[in-house]
Amino acid sequence: MDDGLASLVIRHTHRLPSPKGSGGDGATAARQFDAALTTVGFKLSAELLERLSRLSRAAVVHTARRTLRTVAEMTGDHVRHNAYFIDFPANVPATEEFWAQCVAKALSDDSSRGQVQKQLLDGVLNLLSLPAYGRYQHTYEEMLAAQDELIASAGDRVTVLHLGGDLDDELSHLYLELAGSRTPLGEDGLHDLRTLAQRCALGPQPESIPVRENRAVVNEARLAVGAGLLLDTVTDVLRLACALSGGDVTLQEPTRFRALPRPARRALLAGLDALVAGNPAKLADVHAHREPFKRLGERLHPHEYPRWPHAADVFAVARGEKEARSFGSRVEKLLDASDLLGAVRLLESAPGRLFRALDMLVRDAAGQAERDAVVAAAVRVAPEVSGRVVLAVREHFHNRERESDRLRVFVNRRGRAWVRPDVRKPVAAADRDRLVDALDADLRRRLPAPGRLLLDPDVLDVALPLSGRATAAGLGVLPRGSVSAVTGDRLRFFVYWKEAEQRTDYDLSAQLLHGDYSTDSWLSYTSLEAVGGTHSGDVTEAPDGASEFIDLSLDQVRSAFIVPQVNIYTGEGFDEVEESFFGFMVRDAEQKGRPFEPRTVRMKSELRGVGRVALPLVFRRGDDGRWRAKWLHLYLRGMPSANRVEENQASVSTLVRALVEREQLTVRYLIGLMSDGATAVDLWAGGPVPDEPVTYIGLERPEGLHPGSRVVTLENLRDLIPE
Repeated sequence: MDDGLASLVIRHTHRLPSPKGSGGDGATAARQFDAALTTVGFKLSAELLERLSRLSRAAVVHTARRTLRTVAEMTGDHVRHNAYFIDFPANVPATEEFWAQCVAKALSDDSSRGQVQKQLLDGVLNLLSLPAYGRYQHTYEEMLAAQDELIASAGDRVTVLHLGGDLDDELSHLYLELAGSRTPLGEDGLHDLRTLAQRCALGPQPESIPVRENRAVVNEARLAVGAGLLLDTVTDVLRLACALSGGDVTLQEPTRFRALPRPARRALLAGLDALVAGNPAKLADVHAHREPFKRLGERLHPHEYPRWPHAADVFAVARGEKEARSFGSRVEKLLDASDLLGAVRLLESAPGRLFRALDMLVRDAAGQAERDAVVAAAVRVAPEVSGRVVLAVREHFHNRERESDRLRVFVNRRGRAWVRPDVRKPVAAADRDRLVDALDADLRRRLPAPGRLLLDPDVLDVALPLSGRATAAGLGVLPRGSVSAVTGDRLRFFVYWKEAEQRTDYDLSAQLLHGDYSTDSWLSYTSLEAVGGTHSGDVTEAPDGASEFIDLSLDQVRSAFIVPQVNIYTGEGFDEVEESFFGFMVRDAEQKGRPFEPRTVRMKSELRGVGRVALPLVFRRGDDGRWRAKWLHLYLRGMPSANRVEENQASVSTLVRALVEREQLTVRYLIGLMSDGATAVDLWAGGPVPDEPVTYIGLERPEGLHPGSRVVTLENLRDLIPE
């Protein structure tokens, strides 16, 4: 069994491909495997345990080694997490006391005494010049010896691994799911799709590939094996060229096109020629990406292939040598002439564009008659718009109920966020309500009858994953805007990074906010203690990897919000280091344990965005006194270096306010639409499940579901998005 591919299946599905090997008595080894999994917060399902027990001991051990390695990476336990203060969270000194200790040690060291004395005389002290500052003063083994054992708790995370099918079947099924996804995948998802496509390009294919980036990755694999390309627009060809050059298929970042082999050049030019020959209007799409098309033309040499003249027209349009009026310019011309109804009639031929322009059209309408026409057009074309776009527009108008002086938050595809005052004219309540009702009716029509619905209550406030880029790869990660309860007495954040080429210093911090979003206090390397919390100490380099922690006693925290953040003080960015990830753990007050205990990890997400400040999520104390997390997955531009919580507190609090007060469409909303067609709706709180087929929607799959059931969990939550 290919270990890498089996690992991919486990990460995406929490299923272990059916283990292979000779038969035997592997029951003891299987129980030992299950016990080892428990230490990292996993367990075998009863069915999987039984299957392993019928294999030989050697087969079980081989499977266990591979699987334990995978789940350790999923939780972040594949690296050593040391803490600067060996007893953390106990015996963390006050900040000034700690700095004084570092100075005293430096003055007692012959190699550093002179330099530190000079700095003290000058009145400016560089903490990095102190030998004891920023570098571990003990080994990982010494730290382990100083810590108490973790006391097991019923509240510790337990993630069940289920028995899957044969590896080939699991890979094919996962390929079909990812390739046919109705929502864009994140960067890690695209990477995994590329791996799967290389293996599955000649096998079964999804009925459609609606997401253009997914299509580019699949086309790359199809080209390699000589299969026909899936092309609808000239932009599909551009995306494929980016994939072949190792560039960005989302077209958000410029790609340096490589010199392509002649067969690839012929395939791209033939594809362009066929598209334009079949519909010359497709040349208008070139305008949206003129510069990339010009650079691609320099690599493809279309003049060498006179048999494909229509492909040459694509690059002539990009260079401005041939005219092709874009759809957008035609719409703009009508709007400039105050012919809004004419613009609406034109936009009806492109339903997706009409929906994306709805807010502007309703705002700019000259009177009620024009607004009625806009709404009527939206109702007519709604069935032709993708379910993802309909849901996004529905969420947009829901939030338009708010006053116009609210803040608008913008998030790009890489998670970079910024906030602006909302200066748009309001949308009339009657028009908004008509649109919302029409969109609800359209979505209700699209959703399949679920039969008997079985729901995990914890999934109801999870935001609909309208884009895979609104989340991050990892374990227990929810889409941006989701709200989840936080149980337990102690909350502990962690960050790990390992530099690739240059000294890199990441600083884990937590900003504590009042109910009005003003700053109460913070925890960071400049403030090791605050009410209810301690910081594990500043580590300023990570050639072998480094970790920082923040521990908070939730019943002592007086603030309304806790905002963890990771600041890049110096060195490599999140997408440049060898590895970096953030997460949080939840523990009961008496559990003790090491700074990092995988079975207490509730979430671990990769840090891979652009920007120098990462904001993974925010914790909010509700009116009932209970804490809940709202998931952000955002990055701020920050400064090139020396980012600190003190310097970005205003921008962070403004962004948090905008996100906290925005309401996302959640699973609860879709369930409300689906329940009309359900034969029964039951909440599942653990224990036995029905012995008949159900539609189960929850955070994780329970054991014992009828084999005919439809199962939707975090791993395939995108399947809820209607076509």
